[in-house]
Amino acid sequence: MKIELKNFSIGLPKKMKYSDDKEILTGICKDKIEEAFLTVDGFHGDGVADLEHHGGRDRALCIYPYEHYSKWESEFGEALPPGAFGENITVSNMLEKDVHIGDIFRLGDAIFQISQSRIPCSTISKRTNLPFLLKRIVETGYTGYLCRVLKEGMVKHDSEISLLEGHPAQVSVLFTNDTYFRNSKDKESVNKILKVPELALKWRESLEKRIG
Repeated sequence: MKIELKNFSIGLPKKMKYSDDKEILTGICKDKIEEAFLTVDGFHGDGVADLEHHGGRDRALCIYPYEHYSKWESEFGEALPPGAFGENITVSNMLEKDVHIGDIFRLGDAIFQISQSRIPCSTISKRTNLPFLLKRIVETGYTGYLCRVLKEGMVKHDSEISLLEGHPAQVSVLFTNDTYFRNSKDKESVNKILKVPELALKWRESLEKRIG
């Protein structure tokens, strides 16, 4: 099925109010954009606040599947704004179960490779004002995922996305989530993931620690 770019957003960190007038600095609140240049460090005009857990060349591009929006809106009875999860691009037909660590895609003039699943944080619940959303994202594995940029280039709001090369190991993002969140002591599953050379370094280090 054809992959479609449903939303394209970037933004620099800004203060976000949540709960009872609490405030945090976060890069989750991005704005729709017509076009931007994608570099190995991310889009020009995009940024993160928490450099320890976000950003870096293995996490230059954040993707979230469009199909999950209707699921969450139905489950929680609340409409979600575009880019609610802080993703740069929202896409259809690229679900976590169908894409793999190491898969290579073209996006406009740029080329990217899936490097890891996304480990969601509480900022998602703060932004959406849905306190149980984070728990459900972890339970389902509908986290979205992060990518490294192999070729820099211009991306537009109507750019085409296409798979250039599927990784032969076929380790899906959903499999990595199931392993990371529920079966991290399962050496067979962990080793299956670790055998993928294209896995992001942070994930590799974390999984190696779990199995000793």
